Amino acid sequence: MDWQLDVGPRGDRTTALYQQIRAAVLDGRLRPGDRLPPTRELAGLVQVSRGTVSAAYERLTAEGFLEGRVGAGTFVAAGVRPSRTRRAPGGAVRPRAAFRGLPPFTTEPAPVRHDFTVGVPDPTLFPLATWRRLVSAELRSSRLTAGYREPAGHPSLRAAIARHLGLARGLRAGADDVVVTTGAQQAFDLVGRVLIEPGTVVAVEEPGYPPVRRLWESLGARVRGVPVDAEGLVVDALPAAARLVHVTPSHQFPLGAVLSPARRTALLEWADRRGAVLVEDDYDSEYRYADRPLEPLQARDAGGRVVYVGSFSKTLLPALRLGFLVAPASLRPALVTARQLGDWHGDPVAQGALARFVDDGLLARHVRRTAKVYAARRSALLEALPPDWDPVPSAAGLHLAALTEDAAAIATRAAEQGVRLETLDRYCADAPVAGLALGFGLVTAERIPEVIRRVGPRPGR
Repeated sequence: MDWQLDVGPRGDRTTALYQQIRAAVLDGRLRPGDRLPPTRELAGLVQVSRGTVSAAYERLTAEGFLEGRVGAGTFVAAGVRPSRTRRAPGGAVRPRAAFRGLPPFTTEPAPVRHDFTVGVPDPTLFPLATWRRLVSAELRSSRLTAGYREPAGHPSLRAAIARHLGLARGLRAGADDVVVTTGAQQAFDLVGRVLIEPGTVVAVEEPGYPPVRRLWESLGARVRGVPVDAEGLVVDALPAAARLVHVTPSHQFPLGAVLSPARRTALLEWADRRGAVLVEDDYDSEYRYADRPLEPLQARDAGGRVVYVGSFSKTLLPALRLGFLVAPASLRPALVTARQLGDWHGDPVAQGALARFVDDGLLARHVRRTAKVYAARRSALLEALPPDWDPVPSAAGLHLAALTEDAAAIATRAAEQGVRLETLDRYCADAPVAGLALGFGLVTAERIPEVIRRVGPRPGR
């Protein structure tokens, strides 16, 4: 390895070398079992005599930091553990106001026995062998090219997404209308950076998806919550000053309502009158258990005011970070430029593999197969709900919402038994909703009844 060591031009250079190697061991830069350079090599690197390096090594060995192995060299001793963490300076620089006190979301919660986390698919259903084969094919030298790729994404994937959305959702889009993103969240970020100026009023559903609300706020928007009811977003409650509206019409998050045909018409007309942009978040429309999905807003958009956002996080895995947006022609150049300025482009290997996965019919097959599994889990959950857990009508997705006044107590009792339940109030910024959001992506149909009985109402209530 190359080392940055400075023992100085004069003074006790043996002690200086000893101190720097010792510090590297104590703060973890050198780990137990790491091999140190031979004395002659390190002497040439640091420009000291070989005897100086040997003396430093001998002192560190005597103190138990290093150990010599005959014929192999000098290594960090196996029993040494870091005693401190090397950190960057604290500094006096502060972030702008929108980021102060804004911690990141917890993405890796502690494991539990039974996990009802919302919006997470079952990783055991992921077609790993098929994905490995497709990725390996993309890594062949004949497909690897030098230089940067197109900011809008892999051309084959953009074309595959356009075809898939045209067939599955009735979208009006070609390959040039699609921008591939690192998940749906990056799509929202691109839209925000292109459209939001400090003070722009942005409307979001209440309750709704917290990461989107926080993203808009971080960009300087004035975010306003808009209530939802059994027909979805209440269009009449939209603030007149709103210039961007985030909406989940196919399956309202987290309650589950579908935006009614009348509300869809009203929302599109409102956007035309106000000169606003609608961000249609079609986050889990692939999994439907009753009724046919209504036509997306984008398919009915005559004025080019809808940006359609989706991802493969629910159908495949969130860790793949593969999403997309379909934008009106007037916005696409700016969105592509914003993508290029941010991270230039995504992973071309994963994007190429996904293009093959879609075009070969493997995505449709995977969705059909997993939909049967999730349908069984959903049915088991509905049948297991206690009488005082009132399920909100919903026909799609990987979770159900159930209203109950005892939500907080139930979630606490569940946690004590190794069961993770989410309360609906975590998705509320204004008026709390008493209830639970019950994801069924990570719990099998066989276990659901037993777990719900365990955390449900106490006997005698």
